[in-house]
Amino acid sequence: MEQLKRMAVFATVVERGSMVAAAEALGMTASAVSQQIRRLEESTRISLLHRTTRKLTLTEAGATFYRSCAQVLELAREAEQRLAELRDAPMGELRIAAPVGFAGRPLSDALAPLLRAHDGLRLSLLFHDEQIDLIEQRIDLAIRVGRLDDSSLVARHLGELRQVLCVAPAYLARSGPISSPGQLPGLDWLALSSGLNGPLVLRGPGGVEERLRLEPRVCGNNILAVRQFTLAGMGISLQPEPEVRDELASGRLLAVLPDWQPPSLGVYLITPRRKAQPAKVRYAIEALRQRLLRG
Repeated sequence: MEQLKRMAVFATVVERGSMVAAAEALGMTASAVSQQIRRLEESTRISLLHRTTRKLTLTEAGATFYRSCAQVLELAREAEQRLAELRDAPMGELRIAAPVGFAGRPLSDALAPLLRAHDGLRLSLLFHDEQIDLIEQRIDLAIRVGRLDDSSLVARHLGELRQVLCVAPAYLARSGPISSPGQLPGLDWLALSSGLNGPLVLRGPGGVEERLRLEPRVCGNNILAVRQFTLAGMGISLQPEPEVRDELASGRLLAVLPDWQPPSLGVYLITPRRKAQPAKVRYAIEALRQRLLRG
């Protein structure tokens, strides 16, 4: 790396025409510039400059070497410009991880305007209901729901996701009316496997709380699969209310025990801990904040 620095100093000396002018451009002293050139000549074991009291001229070897040094310096400038573009405007590949339930309109409604506004931006979406390693998968931004365990990540609270107990009319016709939480352990429970760490907590009228240990008949690591079994009349499941709003409105699903509310789930935007986020991440965070949980 020191040799690259000396090459950059040498190219600047040639471009500026003197050690003093190069020192001003580089924010160095003239003696420091002279020392860098001397060390470059010592390491290459060849004279690069003819020095006189009035001016500097290139040796034949120096002229050949300068052309290569100038190319290196230009590549470095292009790299700096590229970084500035990435910092100041959303471009390049943006990799986002999210739960499967966000695969429909919520995410597209939030991010489609961003893509339309910035032609240089590309989007890669990875949907998992299980948490993945953001660093290993090169994830720029993740949406996570529920409890957060990894303190090495930066979390921004986006909002709360209301949950609802759901059942299909066909299952309710077989089970009979469900009027109290105490009936739930005797019914078929359909669960997301990532949510099996504790009891189901329901808060009822007057702040009364019920804590139920439910053994699932069907569990899966994908909320859409659990939802399909619920729609097929196989049992009761806990679903994010925005994701089943249409099914509840159409009657394909019915809300169970509407006076008893399960806890809402925190929704977070997660990024790896960095000193500065590129523009594509900053713009995506703002787009998701404005639109993701709207309505």
